[in-house]
Formats: sequence, structure tokens, C-alpha cells
Amino acid sequence: MADKSFHISRETTISARPERIHALLDDFHEWQAWSPWEGLDPAMERTYTGSANGVGAIYAWRGNSKAGEGRMEILESEPLHVAVDLLFAAPMKAHNRVDFTLTPAGDDTRVEWAMTGPQNVVMRLMSKVWSMEKLVGPDFEKGLAQLKRTAEHA
Repeated sequence: MADKSFHISRETTISARPERIHALLDDFHEWQAWSPWEGLDPAMERTYTGSANGVGAIYAWRGNSKAGEGRMEILESEPLHVAVDLLFAAPMKAHNRVDFTLTPAGDDTRVEWAMTGPQNVVMRLMSKVWSMEKLVGPDFEKGLAQLKRTAEHA
């Protein structure tokens, strides 16, 4: 049977300073500009609570069957790292951790977007056919491309 946990990551290089990119990650209101899932449901309900940004900022959503339902909370926010607790309620329940790591590279910044989490029995069986890499990897690539466009054209 497949592993009891998963880890996926993607990275890109963005022609922007880490501070600019951090501001787009650290404030859930900014995610509408770059998140690959924002366009899945034009009528999606969004709720922002907790801190305005940084540690304690909370974003919850409820949408159609494509967007699902869930909640994110920023757990850590440092100049080169943002960690998010991600809880999916629908279409499938899951509890994962998301990490964004920023690495300065001259005038550019390398951005890694990673997600880790447990795989229950159903997910482990499904991973034989649909791996998390195949399910989520393309979304991460799309999101990083949109983050790049947003950060570079600000």
C-alpha cells in the first residue's frame, strides 16, 4: 500500500524581491489575484477572520463541487517563510500543511510551494491511480505562474 503521508512541491523563480512576494502570501485577501482555485466558483463565499494578515489570519471558503469547502490559517510568517494550516471539509476531508519558502537569488527570488499531510486508507488506495502529484501538482504550477505574473507586474 502507498505511504501513510504525502509531500508534493513545486518551485519557480520570480523577478521580485522576497518582501513583495511575502506580502502576496501573508495576506489571504491577496490570494484572489494568484490562487489557482479562485476561479472555480464565481459565487464562492469567502470569510476572513482573525488577524488581517500574518499569524492568526484565517480564510474560509464554501463553493460549488469544484471549489469545495475549507479553511486556512497562517501558522508562521517570517520574511522568507509562510506556513499555512489547511483544512478541507468538502468534497473530501483532509488536513494538510502548506509551506512557502522564499530564497533570495540576486534580484530574483526562488519560491517553493510545498504541501504535506497524512493519507488515510481511501487516499492511499486512490493514490494507486491518482497520485497527489498528479492531482495537485498542476494546480501548484498554475498558481506559481500566476503568483509570478502578479509579483512581477505590481
